[in-house]
Amino acid sequence: MPQLNVTGPNSSAEANLAARLALSATTTGGEVMSDVEFFDWLDDRRRRHSQEVRRTTFAELSGWHFAQDSGDLEHHSGRFFAVRGLRVSTDFGPVQEWRQPIIQQPEIGVLGMAVREMGGVLHCLVQAKSEPGNVNGVQLSPTVQATKSNYTRVHGGSAVPYLDCFRGPRARGHRVLADVLQSEQGSWFYCKRNRNMIVEVGPEVEAGEDFCWLTLRQMHMLLRYENLVSMDARTVLSCLPDWHHPSGPGADLLPDVAVRSWITAQQSEREVDAALMPLSKVEGDGWRLAEDRISHERGLFFSIVPVDVVSNRREVASWSQPLLQPHGTGVVAMVVRRIDGVPHCLVHARVEAGYLDVVELGPTVQCTPENYEHLPAGSRPRFLDLVSEARPEQVLFDTVLSEEGGRFLHAQIRYLIVAADDEGPTDVPRDYQWVSLRQLGELLKYSHYLNVQARTLVAALRTVPGIAGPDAGDALGGAAANGGEPRADHR
Repeated sequence: MPQLNVTGPNSSAEANLAARLALSATTTGGEVMSDVEFFDWLDDRRRRHSQEVRRTTFAELSGWHFAQDSGDLEHHSGRFFAVRGLRVSTDFGPVQEWRQPIIQQPEIGVLGMAVREMGGVLHCLVQAKSEPGNVNGVQLSPTVQATKSNYTRVHGGSAVPYLDCFRGPRARGHRVLADVLQSEQGSWFYCKRNRNMIVEVGPEVEAGEDFCWLTLRQMHMLLRYENLVSMDARTVLSCLPDWHHPSGPGADLLPDVAVRSWITAQQSEREVDAALMPLSKVEGDGWRLAEDRISHERGLFFSIVPVDVVSNRREVASWSQPLLQPHGTGVVAMVVRRIDGVPHCLVHARVEAGYLDVVELGPTVQCTPENYEHLPAGSRPRFLDLVSEARPEQVLFDTVLSEEGGRFLHAQIRYLIVAADDEGPTDVPRDYQWVSLRQLGELLKYSHYLNVQARTLVAALRTVPGIAGPDAGDALGGAAANGGEPRADHR
């Protein structure tokens, strides 16, 4: 009987890449730019980036209009994105029928991170980028962050730097480390996807004025600073090949095939009917159109607001657009514990109306608590109390981070990683499951398994001692791992 090749033809190359990624994640020498030099560079970028965002009215919103037949808010080019209405009925959650505005952006954008070995250590090429919805102007973004309308220059502006690294990379001699379509917020976007790419480039690629090279260790360190590493950078980082988990197949609570079967069952059994409808018909179902906003009568959820933007560091110098402004700071938390010595995460098979595949794996908790206060008792999100009442030594990661500033205005979420007590929770509802970090990394090789909030926490999990690797200490043994980093500023 022929022998099976259990290592596979690429195992040597994969092991080599894992070792290079591990070195970049742990090295404290060989950086192109020291930590102190980086913060000086960031301060300089923030001084040089001039951006003014001014609230305006829909009547003054240049280039946008409400369509006569539907009331949808659209760009005159028919490109970029539109704000439409959505009708939803589902068997999931405390409210099972509703209408809402939603952003439809059918174009698939590119979120690309270039990596390059410098001084024997892999570095990421990151960008200091201003977005109109950012709470603090400049945040760290991937090398390329562009919609198709942007990189095809519908706006008539300048070209997107480094785009060629991600369009036909193999033809240019670059090595593709990750390339996968991933969703974005299913409550705010309708079937939105971006191409998440990581490409290894050669010495011909150098850092431009608003770009710098950072190691994975530095990126992980910066994740613990409030509103610094952008959502787009976080989702791309999560797609890096796994290099550090101490387990392998057979050490997990469930086999990989059982995890995939559980996800498929959730997708098959959930009932969701989500259909676009004219935005004008959303009015009267709790939503109101005013001259400067579309908002809910309870003051909850979010508003759609028009803004004018002037920037000296974008492809065009000025433009107008609507932004989605959430009300309240979200809470997103992953509960983790060891099972047979292996770190596992309690993930939720989450239904959101804007998902392509009905269900994606979300964190243990994902909510804005204020949005539940008007609902009947018992509607409070499951496990929120466990997270809210966690002892300080159980909190392994706790940072407020921004969501994408190109479409959302001052959207902030408190991201947490919380170590569960050894004894629980073990008996979880059927839409929750304990999944190892290795298995989450495997699922991230494919589209539409982990939602964008879970991907941020996968990137954050890789910074936690005891989860990040067998030689990194043991945060799950009881020691908090926030490292004493300041949450609000780097000074």
